[in-house]
Amino acid sequence: MNDSRPIAAIATASGRGAIGVVRVSGAGAAGLAQAITGRALVPRVATYTPFLDSAGEAIDHGLALYFPAPHSYTGEDVLELQGHGGAVVMQLLLRRVLEAGAEFGVRLAEPGEFTARAFENDKLDLAQAEAVADLIDASTERAARSAARSLSGAFSRQIEALLAELTELRMLVEATLDFPEEELDFLESADAAGRLRQCRETLAGVLASARQGALLRDGLTVVLVGEPNVGKSSLLNALAGAELAIVTPIAGTTRDRITQSIQIEGVAVRVVDTAGLRETEDPVERLGIARTWDAVREADCVLHLVDAREAVTGGLAPGSAGSDRGGISQALAAALGPGVPRLVVCNKSDLLSQGMAGATPEDSADAIWISATTGAGINRLRARLLEIAGGEPGSESTFIARERHLQALGRADAALATAQTCLAQGNAALELLAEELRLAQQALGEITGEMSADALLGEIFSRFCIGK
Repeated sequence: MNDSRPIAAIATASGRGAIGVVRVSGAGAAGLAQAITGRALVPRVATYTPFLDSAGEAIDHGLALYFPAPHSYTGEDVLELQGHGGAVVMQLLLRRVLEAGAEFGVRLAEPGEFTARAFENDKLDLAQAEAVADLIDASTERAARSAARSLSGAFSRQIEALLAELTELRMLVEATLDFPEEELDFLESADAAGRLRQCRETLAGVLASARQGALLRDGLTVVLVGEPNVGKSSLLNALAGAELAIVTPIAGTTRDRITQSIQIEGVAVRVVDTAGLRETEDPVERLGIARTWDAVREADCVLHLVDAREAVTGGLAPGSAGSDRGGISQALAAALGPGVPRLVVCNKSDLLSQGMAGATPEDSADAIWISATTGAGINRLRARLLEIAGGEPGSESTFIARERHLQALGRADAALATAQTCLAQGNAALELLAEELRLAQQALGEITGEMSADALLGEIFSRFCIGK
């Protein structure tokens, strides 16, 4: 992408369509428009015109638009030719553009190169550029809306505000290092400790929103675990609204992972049914159990299913005989990543007898009572999953985020935590404090592209479609 020659590509999806677009960006777009249409185009005005081949014959008729720099998507001169969306006519038009543009050096665009030029010309920052691809790839309405918020700069503005705060802190620390003979303690008088604490609190809020945005982008992976015959497959079928998994009274029916994608209020959720956890000598079942633990380690949320009758008689609290027979809760606690929520789901509540419970117990923060067979409590479970995914009402401020954003925010938080330790040590650790603030600023700068390696940029834009 270091090649600055003008670029051209078909900007619409391949195949038949009512409309197809060929896009050109770079110096010479105005001259190319003259060669293709036979006329000078008025900037930012759609002109109906024939698209001419080298012999002056019409390839197609459509709309031509010319956007002079810097008022265009890429910040360069841009020409868009909108014709009929047939695959052959689009290829003919693109071939004509490359032929007529040879004198201007026009070449085929690489994947994501139009958006890369928008980034290079400060039309978008890196987080906004990534949001373009996320908006195109969005599989649900909420993901699309969140990507649109990131594209409008909602995520970037929060990062820029943090960067501004860190810049001021670094200035204070550097002033203290540069003028050690001054009696005035710059850091104390400017409340550096309070500012640093506020930065961490703000960063924690951004990180929480980013985690929710990552779930909206990638979908929430929910893994169903528990002993054999507690109703995991029945719950998968109930959530999906279809008979996807085989359900029998025989324990150990499910031997391997079964994954089904569903939507809950526009949020993508992947539900993974797994083999029941128990001691067994069956080699096939043991392999299925091993895959269960693999799924748990990859989960965004785990639903630990228990038999409601055993939960009532043995006690619901994790670790009790009723809800953790076989030590499943303890094993889950060891296998789950930090911050991964775990919800105890007491299934088969319809089988509770009056003598056992009198009535189905109330849900709690970490437990919910359902019947996958009758559907009781399934809507409450869906609502709880929606809350975990960040798609509940009132979450309209969520922006889209990627794994690299989460990693950068995590590094920034770790650096600020160390910076607080250094600040507490006084003047002896000022140089270390300055370095940790620099590292935090660098990590945040990677999100918007203020500090990004060329290799990272190449990796990001290579995943775009060619016409974008």
